[in-house]
Amino acid sequence: MQDKASGMNYAPRTAADKATKVCRAGEFPIGVVGLDHGHIYGMCNGLTEAGAEVKLVYDPDAARVADFLKNYPAARAARSEDEVLEDDEIRLVASAAIPVQRAGLGVRAMQCGKDYFADKPPVTTPEQLERARAVSAETGRLYAVYYSERIHVEASVMAERLIDEGAIGRVVQVINIAPHRISVDKRPAWFFDPQQYGGIIVDLGCHQIEQFLYYTKAADARLDCSRVANYNFKQYAGFEDFGDAGFTADNGAVSYMRVDWFNPDGLGAWGDGRLFVLGTEGYIEVRKYIDVARDPDGDHLYLVDHNGEHHLRAAGREGFPFFGRLIRDCLDRTSTAFSQHTAFKAIELALEAQQRARRIE
Repeated sequence: MQDKASGMNYAPRTAADKATKVCRAGEFPIGVVGLDHGHIYGMCNGLTEAGAEVKLVYDPDAARVADFLKNYPAARAARSEDEVLEDDEIRLVASAAIPVQRAGLGVRAMQCGKDYFADKPPVTTPEQLERARAVSAETGRLYAVYYSERIHVEASVMAERLIDEGAIGRVVQVINIAPHRISVDKRPAWFFDPQQYGGIIVDLGCHQIEQFLYYTKAADARLDCSRVANYNFKQYAGFEDFGDAGFTADNGAVSYMRVDWFNPDGLGAWGDGRLFVLGTEGYIEVRKYIDVARDPDGDHLYLVDHNGEHHLRAAGREGFPFFGRLIRDCLDRTSTAFSQHTAFKAIELALEAQQRARRIE
């Protein structure tokens, strides 16, 4: 299931020669609860390519379950959420439920001894975040987040590698712009209700904030400013189609991020995500999903350093190492795929930026 025209149904797959299984057959069964967002297919693609096996799936909508089983025929439909959570063989529970429901499910999963993998946003309120943090600490269970714009884009993975290798020196600024296609007629009612999705900075902006923290290796950041607006969809009270924010990290790096629902239908992809990383010795631009009017394929990385100008194609070269690392972290009780601190800090800052945003009328 890979629909490049629709962000809700976009589910990347790893090139055959880059997919590496990190565990034995039957060693890492997973359960799936909540099929409200199509991101669940990207999450399960990544995990199964790395060796996980979907054992059980539950959703109250039987039609969604039937569609899911077409993609993962070895899985079995569970009769209830509890059947998944109480299965002793299941190591991790993955969910793309309605955003407001994700934290509660994650808490229950961790209390049942499972690690948890949530679609973004992983929570929608500060109270949910506080509870998730506390239960993760109490149980020692992982609360992983599908920050797909970093972990499921090969050019973003390449950017991480180059930064770690010192290609651009010390990172001092990250700019991230993320226009999305709204496809109003295909969206469920909860999509337009801020009580259900958390607001645009929470829903989409947590991606950009996580990338800022990750690429700068910052532990924390201060909110400098944030704004939200509903410019074009006045028929949906409380909905937001634009949001932006600026932050200063504890290590001095700065950022600007913009998210919106104005991706025009003429674009050949669901979004024209761009990442700009400025370093003391050069800079990187990532064109994630398309190179407008030049190449319909994404995963373009542009690097400028003291040696010249470089255009690098990341597709098929980097793979998606996050998923294999996550499986090994669950099995080995290590922390190689992601920082639990950063995963929670990104959504904490998104919640603050959302709450303090100046609403443009």
